[in-house]
Amino acid sequence: MFLIKINITLFTLIGILVVSGCTSKTETPESTTGKLTLHFDHEIEQAPIVFDTMRYTNAAGNKYLVNEIQYFISDVTLHHTDGRKIRLDAWEDIHYVDTDLPDTHDYLFKDEIEPGDYARLSFTFGINEVKNQTLMFVNPPESFMFWPDNLGGGYHYMKLNGKWLNPSNQVVPFDFHLGIGQIYYSYPDSITSFVQNYFTVELPQSAFSITANQTTNIELVMQVENWFQSPNLYDHNTWGGDIMQNQEAMILGVKNGWDVFKVKNINTK
Repeated sequence: MFLIKINITLFTLIGILVVSGCTSKTETPESTTGKLTLHFDHEIEQAPIVFDTMRYTNAAGNKYLVNEIQYFISDVTLHHTDGRKIRLDAWEDIHYVDTDLPDTHDYLFKDEIEPGDYARLSFTFGINEVKNQTLMFVNPPESFMFWPDNLGGGYHYMKLNGKWLNPSNQVVPFDFHLGIGQIYYSYPDSITSFVQNYFTVELPQSAFSITANQTTNIELVMQVENWFQSPNLYDHNTWGGDIMQNQEAMILGVKNGWDVFKVKNINTK
């Protein structure tokens, strides 16, 4: 009888342990936060760019082609409908986009984002003076964006490289580069001060929602022709092929950047 009781007790204990072991392996609860991805496309005249082909004409009448575009965006900020501003910088606050590198066209934020309705999105085009430090990037392709130390250091905000047909009917290259500007006492050697040319891009028609355990995808398009037309008419024949040391030319591009980006599509999955 005593042996039977011991066996019953032993089997009971084993059963409890088995049940306990099974119940401890509970499923991971669903996330209470959502994710956000930005996808970047590049168009001219509302169509994907055909690179390396002299088929475009800007507002100044310059016939031109585009070889490549590389740029940084940073400090992406979500504007909640309740007025709060949420900067997405917990893991990565600077993103590099390169038209030659498809992997750079998607910016997946690692931040856990509170579900809710957001009125719009904004970001910095370029990198602000606190973050834009020389040797911050040690590996390509980002490291290839360096801005010479004697011109202010740090990194380009953008390289838009192409060619245009000049008044002599010659195809000549242009480097529409934006970065830190310089004020000269005597060009090209006597720099008296530097100009921070980064600027904020506001996307007013970018209302979206974040849903728990889902990813919201926002497709953005760079409308390349807008760099050359509004509010300033940009003429390659006037400014030539290289503007890194020409703040007067760079500021035209900076001021034209207000409507370069538009929201193409928003979806959640």
